[in-house]
Amino acid sequence: MNIDLLTQQILSNLKSSDVEFVLETIDKIRESGNRLIMEQLFELLHTNKSEEIKKNILILFSELKQQESVPLLIEAITNEKYCNERKELIACCWQNGLSYNQNLPLFINLVITEPFLIAFEAFTVIENMYGIIAEEVIDKEIHNIINALQDATEDKAYLLNGLLTIIREIPEELEFTQ
Repeated sequence: MNIDLLTQQILSNLKSSDVEFVLETIDKIRESGNRLIMEQLFELLHTNKSEEIKKNILILFSELKQQESVPLLIEAITNEKYCNERKELIACCWQNGLSYNQNLPLFINLVITEPFLIAFEAFTVIENMYGIIAEEVIDKEIHNIINALQDATEDKAYLLNGLLTIIREIPEELEFTQ
């Protein structure tokens, strides 16, 4: 794979042990980012000890505005390597306002299977979701939710019942409220 000079420089800068330098580099990424850079940021989020660097990476992910970033975030969320960062990565999904409608089954599965705090973040993604979702997908997910309710704890049952209320009302386009 051919990597342009700017990407090479950014990837190299992200490996620095100088926290301030890494923070400056993360700030520059807002202007130009790509798959390799995002992959390096996931790795840095996972391995770096600096809470300030982690916080800045999460802020960057929560401010993403390119729909092409969605598959990369989904890939990281589903990667067991990043299970300790899953809650924060899911929170970035509802914060950045991108469309995750193609991933409705994943987020419903996260509500069903993950601990409450992660499930709550996934619920919030669905609550803020928009876009066209096939009727058969909605029907299948309603079936999954109803099945999950049978064994759900009280707090999970609250989320699952909430999903049953909102799942058919996901708007086709992003709605702005004042």
